[in-house]
Formats: sequence, C-alpha cells, structure tokens
Amino acid sequence: MRHARDEDLDRIEPLLAQLRSLDGLTEKSRGVFYRRSRACLHFHADGSDTYADVRFTGDEFERTRATTKAEQQALVAAARRALA
Repeated sequence: MRHARDEDLDRIEPLLAQLRSLDGLTEKSRGVFYRRSRACLHFHADGSDTYADVRFTGDEFERTRATTKAEQQALVAAARRALA
C-alpha cells in the first residue's frame, strides 16, 4: 500500500470535491485534509482500491476503504458527523 498519487486521486475527484465543500476541513495539499491545524484525512492506494486514513477524534488514524460510491458516501457522512 502506498500514498495516493495524482492518478489515484483523479479517480476519486468527485469525493475530493465533496470533502472540499465541508466547513471545517482544509485541503493543505491535494487529497490531504486538515481540521484546524491537525491532519485528519489522507488517501492510500493498493492496486485499483482506494483507502482513506481518517482521524477526526483520538490520536490514531483509522483506515477505511473508499473505492466504491457507497464507501465514499459513508466517508463523507462520517466527516459531516465529526465536523458537526
């Protein structure tokens, strides 16, 4: 598993656009989001699968699959809940 490259992020651009629209998240570099001054979301790729490392609460990142539309919708919903 490796950090997502531009071509990986191209595949999830609609997801990135949704995340960019959320108040409270700032995209410091493409696909790397911060909440206040703390990194809270970035992406990895493994073959054709995309994974998000998420840390909205606590100290540890949790990895979740973000390949399918349903997985991406769940990620956006979790981000909305954490930012509310």
